[in-house]
Amino acid sequence: MIHKQNVRALCLFGAAILVSPAWATDLQDLHLDVIPRTEEERARIQSIIAPTEDFTQAEQFEANAAGAATVRPATNSNAFSQPSGNISFERELDFKVGNGLFKKLWVSSPSSTLASDGLGPLYNARSCQRCHLKDGRGHPPENPQDTATSMLVRISVPAEASAIAEIEDYISSAPDPVYGGQIQDFGIAGHPAEAQINIRYTEMPIELSEGETASLRQPVLQLTDLGYGPLHPEIMTSARVAPQMIGLGLLDAIPAAEILARADPQDADGDGISGRANIVWSTVYDRPMLGRFGLKAGQPSVWEQSAGAFHGDIGISSTLHPTGYGDCSQKQPECRTAPDGNTPAHNDAEISDVGLELVSFYSSNLAVPARRDVDDPQVLQGKQVFYETGCISCHTPKHVTHRLDGQPEQSFQLIWPYTDMLLHDMGPGLADNRPEARATGQEWRTPPLWGIGMTQQVSGHTYFLHDGRARNLLEAILWHGGEAEATKSRVVEMPKADRDALIRFLESL
Repeated sequence: MIHKQNVRALCLFGAAILVSPAWATDLQDLHLDVIPRTEEERARIQSIIAPTEDFTQAEQFEANAAGAATVRPATNSNAFSQPSGNISFERELDFKVGNGLFKKLWVSSPSSTLASDGLGPLYNARSCQRCHLKDGRGHPPENPQDTATSMLVRISVPAEASAIAEIEDYISSAPDPVYGGQIQDFGIAGHPAEAQINIRYTEMPIELSEGETASLRQPVLQLTDLGYGPLHPEIMTSARVAPQMIGLGLLDAIPAAEILARADPQDADGDGISGRANIVWSTVYDRPMLGRFGLKAGQPSVWEQSAGAFHGDIGISSTLHPTGYGDCSQKQPECRTAPDGNTPAHNDAEISDVGLELVSFYSSNLAVPARRDVDDPQVLQGKQVFYETGCISCHTPKHVTHRLDGQPEQSFQLIWPYTDMLLHDMGPGLADNRPEARATGQEWRTPPLWGIGMTQQVSGHTYFLHDGRARNLLEAILWHGGEAEATKSRVVEMPKADRDALIRFLESL
């Protein structure tokens, strides 16, 4: 069986990224399942993860994007739903139980079973799987009649002073006093939904080299049918589609020291790239931690990301978020006093620690499929374009995970996620103007690119970026601004053959 100590400890790996050295020492003392690297290992790892300069052939192990945890790419929509390739039979049983909980449809309280009640009263979906269908990427509503089941809208308002003094540059915000931290567009019987989420678009043509053209669609968010009165006059909104789920445990196991070493907040090297680490408050350990998960790196671990999604998206309480009414505010008294599913059998919550542990284990072990066509000449050409154009300044190709005791699937793996896990200013075009911890309204965490070429196969669409505005990979590139403006301009101006090869390389990931 898996152990909660191991799952929770993942959020502590190398987390020496705090304002006070005393905090860092205290955190390091808790790393009981991390086996320290020797100086010889560190030198060897630096050599291995250095960017290649040879684009005549694929690198050794490049096809195995997740190291020994890589799986053979399936040819159907279940390609993102396989367990880690190096998982044991016993731990695969835990993975399958976690999968059952991930797919479970929750119902409102009271019900005939204590195992599945507690939904809402306000919610975005009845299960994790409803947003992360096939463990893949969500999409915005296709038309006014389409629901936004795999998209949610985070909301907040400015706050006067920082509530977390221990975190330098923390940007204060607070939930909307009526609608809470996000818009729930569904409600159980007797509880109106908070709003309906609609997106409309304005087309913006873009001229590329050699007479090629593209068009970007600028989204405008509309919240209609407000069920609890007007929104706060200073409301800040952020529409977000559900991201793909693969490789999360491996991202959790990248040493924080390696992530922080790549940060350059003052752009000291003058390359125009100034990645920053997000530092967030850990509910588990009641202290600051390195943010890793979420579109702005707002959560420190898979465990806390899972608990936050249960609470905000489904209205399911846990020991981390014990209130049975989910995201309901004090201005929604009927919602707060509705029956809930909190029970002593589940640690006075609606999902027990064991249940949350199993879901976190499942999420941590969703496998990354092997690369396809790594030796294809056009893919190799596109890889060279990707590197030489400057994309790897943020989309760091390779990492080596911690050597772990008790987490064999993620232990000491050479992985190729193409992310630095840092925040970058992407310019006003992609800005949601809503801060999150240290992340500003123009900053986003570099998303991992592994599996991106299988989006159509798994999710049935090719919508990309945080709100799904890009309809294909080229549009996603053309939306880049801010720190990536120069790189985007090179893509616009390069020969069409190089641009086509770049897209072909991305499709091979």
